[in-house]
Formats: sequence, structure tokens, C-alpha cells
Amino acid sequence: MQVTRRELYKRVCERPLSKVAPELGISGTALAAICKRHQVPYPGSGYWTRRSLGLPAELPALSEAPDETIEILPSVAKPRKKRTVEGAGREPKLAAKPRGPARHPLLFGVEEHLRKTREVKSGEFLRPYKRILPDLISSEASLLRALSIANALYLALDEQGHRVHIAQAADNLLRIQVREQEVERKDRRYGRHHSGSIWAPDRPTVFYIDTVPIALAVTEMTERVTMRYFNGDYHREDSKLIRSAKSWQLTHSWTTEQDMPCGRFRIVAYSPKKGVDWYRNWQETEQQSIERLIPKIVETLRTSKNNLQRLMEAEDAAEEQREKEQKERWERYERQEDARKTAQALADSRQQLAEIIERWGRAMTVERFFADATERLKSADDDRWQRLEERLTLARAVMESVDPLDFIESWVAPEERHRSRFSGGS
Repeated sequence: MQVTRRELYKRVCERPLSKVAPELGISGTALAAICKRHQVPYPGSGYWTRRSLGLPAELPALSEAPDETIEILPSVAKPRKKRTVEGAGREPKLAAKPRGPARHPLLFGVEEHLRKTREVKSGEFLRPYKRILPDLISSEASLLRALSIANALYLALDEQGHRVHIAQAADNLLRIQVREQEVERKDRRYGRHHSGSIWAPDRPTVFYIDTVPIALAVTEMTERVTMRYFNGDYHREDSKLIRSAKSWQLTHSWTTEQDMPCGRFRIVAYSPKKGVDWYRNWQETEQQSIERLIPKIVETLRTSKNNLQRLMEAEDAAEEQREKEQKERWERYERQEDARKTAQALADSRQQLAEIIERWGRAMTVERFFADATERLKSADDDRWQRLEERLTLARAVMESVDPLDFIESWVAPEERHRSRFSGGS
């Protein structure tokens, strides 16, 4: 059967692959492989789930490419071998070995999320939008290998009874910064401007040995390579594009050093508990692959349990001591602050009382003035008495009270300003 690329895109966007594939005479897996080969995007399971719930869902866009014709050949069932006569030439069957899962449950659907990445330059590490993912750092070219290494490591730990999973937010486990350089250098030159950030998950990938957590990270390493600026971008000096360029084409180009993913991997194990400084890493070389080290890695991690337990207990004791010292420092500070406020309240009350007494003294001087004026007004003639009696009343009205009780009522006592929380005030 023949379909065009656009027609196939339209079909897989209308219905899931499992419904379209039988119409074409092939399996859903085979149809997915054909779509991938011809760059025909199709919506994932999340798209159909959102549609079934009536939620908005966005279709992947079809990339620009020639609308080629795709030949789809129906799957042909292989003929089954005829069974031999009972007992004739039959070889004894070997006991079937129990087969473990081909893919660790933690890695289901992870490849799709890792490929949904922010824009990255050619050869750089993927930067997926999703942040709750297994701790895998890889370039696109090495992604399948990274998943294979993580799968082998996770399954090996599961076989020993240690379930690998993403830490829960409530566990308060922290991810450390994983070093990506194959050979540690004093400087770092990852990214075009040597300050590129590398994606990291929000939570560590962990497993437990009894109650001891150990975090795992699988990262592709970087190597220092020479990059040449050519045709508006940087390319590896040993790339096919640069090697095939003519000498005159490279006249106005220049080179720089940069850290680039090298395709070799490192497995990092560390303590995700805050304050526990424990870190181990294993990295492959051109002579030995990291997969061959996995049995040794698992055994080393299992034997590290007692040491890690001691470090965690020491950190718990140190944290308890720090909290106790912090509490004591805070109590001393509160006592000092309380004593300062108590002394300040006493000083403020004394100052206010002195000011009140001073004001009352001035008021009494004024009162004596009005008393003397009133007494003199009595002996004045009628004409003068009529002119000054009203003015004396108005003048007395604008002056404050001279009653000592009114003065003392406005006073604020030290205990009203600040009441000490501690007996004795300190």
C-alpha cells in the first residue's frame, strides 16, 4: 500500500496508531517506526487522553520536507514449523530461564520527554522542559545509550531488592551538582560563551539500602575540543564539514577551545542528605565500557551502607547540636533584647514624668499670673473692668489645665511600655 507523507500525517493525527495500523495491515510498533523514519510526527498517549476528557491538546507540527510516497508492506506471518512425530528426533528441552523486564519501569516514556527539549546547539546536551525525570544527562546522539546504561544499572539494583525511583518532595533529599568534564580542569568552557547551563532534574533519583538513601546520576562527559568558526557557526575541527572545506574557504575563520559531549559516560553515586559529604563516581574509557562496571558498582554501593550510616548519624548529631546552639543563641539574644527594652521603657517613663512636672510648673506660673490678674481686676474701675474681664476669660481658656491629676493621667508607666517575658527582666 502506498500513501503520501502528508496523508500518513493526517491519518495518525485523526486516530491513535493502534487504530490506524490494522487498516494498513501492520502493527502499531511497525507504524511508529515508519513515521519516525520518514519524519512524520504523531501525537502521544497524553494527547488522546486530554481529548477524551475534553481538554485542549496541541498536535505536533509536520516538518518541512518533500511530500514523498511511502510504501507500506503488510506484515506476513511466518509459517510455523511442523511438529515432529511424538518422540521422533526430539531433543530434550532446557529449562527456560526466568526473564526479567526488558525496560525498568522508571524509564517508561522517558525518551519522549527527553527529546522534547529547549533549543540547543548541535552536539550540546538536551534540555527537556519536564523537570521530574530520572537523572540522565546526555546529548541527542548518545540518548539511547544513556537510557541503556541507566536501564542496566536500575535493573541490577532492583535484582538486589533496591527499588530505584525519583525522590518524593517530602523526603527533603537534594541533588548535587554533577561534574561533566571527563578530565577535571580549572576552567570550564561548555556552551558557546563558556557559561552554558546543563539541564538537571528537580529531584534526585534514589534507592534505599534499609533506611540509607543513595542518589544516582548518569551523565555523558565532555572533552576539550577545538571548534572552528565557519559559515556563521562553530563546528568541530575534526568534523567532516571542516575537513572537506578548501583552504581558501577557511581564510577568514578562526578557532577556539570548547567542552563538548564526548559519547563516554560516568555514573555518579552520592548522598542526597543535606550535610553528608559522600560521593563516588565511575567513568568509562575508550578501553572499557561503563556497562562492564555495573556489577562492581552495585557491590560497592551495597558495601558502602555502614559507612554512609555512620556519616548520616554523625550529621544528625551535628545538626541536633547546631539546633541546640542556635536555640541558646536566640534565647540569649531575646533576654538581652528584653533587658534593653525594659531599661529603655524605664528611661522613657522617667523622662516623660520629668517633662510632665516641668510643664506643670510652667502651668502653675501661668495660673499665679491669672490669679493675680483676677485679684487686681476687682479693684479696677468699671470701664476698665468691662474691657479686661472678657479678655481675661479668653486668655484663661487657651491655656492648658493645671490640675496635677490631668498631667499624671497622660503619663505611661514602664510596665505599660514593655512587660518583661523573663523573671528579673534579664
